[in-house]
Amino acid sequence: MTSSTSLKELALLFLKLGIIGFGGPAVHIAMMEEEVVRKRKWLDQQQFLDLVGATNLIPGPNSTEMTMHIGRERAGWKGLIVAGCCFILPAVIITGFFSWAYQLYGQLPAVEKYIYGIKPAILSIVVAAIFPLARKSAKSKKLILLGLTAMVLVLLGVHEIIVLFGSGFFAMLLQYKNRMNGLLPFFFLQAIEFHSLPATKLFWIFLKIGAVLYGSGYVLFSFLDAAFVQNGLLDKTVLVDAIAVGQFTPGPVFSSATFIGWQLGGIGGAIASTIGIFLPSFLFVALLNPLIPMLRKSVYMSAFLDAVNIVAVVIIFVLMFELGVESIYDWRTILIAALSFIFAFRFRKINSAFIVFGGAALGYLLWWL
Repeated sequence: MTSSTSLKELALLFLKLGIIGFGGPAVHIAMMEEEVVRKRKWLDQQQFLDLVGATNLIPGPNSTEMTMHIGRERAGWKGLIVAGCCFILPAVIITGFFSWAYQLYGQLPAVEKYIYGIKPAILSIVVAAIFPLARKSAKSKKLILLGLTAMVLVLLGVHEIIVLFGSGFFAMLLQYKNRMNGLLPFFFLQAIEFHSLPATKLFWIFLKIGAVLYGSGYVLFSFLDAAFVQNGLLDKTVLVDAIAVGQFTPGPVFSSATFIGWQLGGIGGAIASTIGIFLPSFLFVALLNPLIPMLRKSVYMSAFLDAVNIVAVVIIFVLMFELGVESIYDWRTILIAALSFIFAFRFRKINSAFIVFGGAALGYLLWWL
């Protein structure tokens, strides 16, 4: 696709999504679909689906990589950098503030009552956005059956990446018997270890994590535990607080790296950790994005992409279900979810930010009842 969007437009959109994007990758992707497919018509649903599938093929935070793909499609490599940085920046700044306060006071502020209603509200946004993608990805009975099988496997605990790649190659083998070569550029930095400046060491630790981490943001925390807690670099309670900050701040949950970096190396450590964990995503997207149209033209890889697309949507549905179980558990959250659902479907042109902030305000009021 040719360049047709200004860098200012990309910056404003992804800054906004970075500020209001509570709830994790599934919600972020749902918001992006609403903005770039339904509202702005920057991409059609098939293009958007192909990008969703592509983000699931490479390590790193999926929703952040989606911003980079969209930026690359609309404004070239400059758009890739601007969109990715603008989406990440609000989370990093907010997390940095919490990191400073935590280092100063030794505890996090009580924020539960402020975010009580956010998760039920954003659930409705996901439902509104994902159903059109699901219809578009269900191109045949075989793909529908493949998607249902993938859903069962994910619910049974099979790793998402195994299901994604397994489904893609299975679909390809069903239709074509030819052998295919792998397409992913991998690099592993396990041997790199620096012991000079703390910021330098933190950069390489988080660069390794960002380069090899597949799956949802929740997988990140097991990597952090192995890299820091088990090596005696970080107390378990600080890791738990880092996880909490990643959950209740908007934007990518990978901003937890900023929090940990600040605790271990001050503002320099926070900057180094943030750059380290997000840098591989920029590189992977820059390498993969130009290949997507070529892959779609190939009869072999088109079958692979179709399978990956429907499985990626299925995984989002599973994450949405898990989010619902966590966030809708009493009459207050049921009420917030129902009202948000009505607004999201009855008034489809309403800005999702109003639903998010409306859920937060209603949650704050109902908290005291």
